[in-house]
Amino acid sequence: MDVDIRLVTAEDNLSLAKMIRNVFLEHDAPQQGTVYSDPTTDKLFELFQASKSILWVAEKDHEIVGCCGIYPTIGLDEKCVELVKFYISKEARGIGIGRELMQKCISTAIEFNYTQMYLESLPHFSKAINIYEKQGFKKLEKPLCNTGHSSCDIWMMKEL
Repeated sequence: MDVDIRLVTAEDNLSLAKMIRNVFLEHDAPQQGTVYSDPTTDKLFELFQASKSILWVAEKDHEIVGCCGIYPTIGLDEKCVELVKFYISKEARGIGIGRELMQKCISTAIEFNYTQMYLESLPHFSKAINIYEKQGFKKLEKPLCNTGHSSCDIWMMKEL
């Protein structure tokens, strides 16, 4: 697998936003109340300048094919971080890129002294939910905070 996993740069913003929105369109996922319509999706480099946050980008043949990050979302306990922006382009699925990106995020979260990882998702991304469960995430009954993504109705947590 000839894939480069690296930190996000300002030059990635347009390609990342396009790739993420294409994943939503491919899965016929809601556009309102999700990352699709979130204005920060167009400025991910700037968003991930926040302290104790990071966005990993997967690049194959000079094309962005995936991303995954952690972010200290307001409303979460200070020892809990949200797994965010976990998207893999259609062409890059099934070859281990998602697993590698998630492992980088988990390792980074531990380095940053987080003890829990939270995420929100949609039923449209059922394959991703299976991956989360294999990684030790457990479903929750309700959200832990208000991320602004009101269409998300699956909430999960992992102890680190």
